[in-house]
Amino acid sequence: QVQLVESGGGLVQAGGSLRLSCAASGFTLDEYAIGWFRQVPGKVREGVSCISASGYGTSYRDSVKGRFTISRDNTKNTVYLQMNSLKPEDTAVYYCAAVRSRPVCVLTSDPPVPGQYNYWGQGTQVTVSS
Repeated sequence: QVQLVESGGGLVQAGGSLRLSCAASGFTLDEYAIGWFRQVPGKVREGVSCISASGYGTSYRDSVKGRFTISRDNTKNTVYLQMNSLKPEDTAVYYCAAVRSRPVCVLTSDPPVPGQYNYWGQGTQVTVSS
């Protein structure tokens, strides 16, 4: 059974840091591109960052560039999103998602698109206080 489980969310003050984890089970992560998304109630889900299956391709939405870093550890079947210098506008539920595709998130500077991904986690809440 394919499953993604996010963890690491919480409440942090502006300027603080959090590291989100996306643990995969039921499949081998190294064949999948992984995306991080976030959603605020009443708004559309937006792509934050992605990493290609190989790990060599990454992309970020403009508002998080220089603050967030995506990485993967295939030996642990886990992808991470290190979030530094957090701002109140980063407050959202964060989701990770997977797609079995090597070209996804390769040679692109565009943030991930939800429709490209077909396996989703349940989300983890990130709240940044001012």
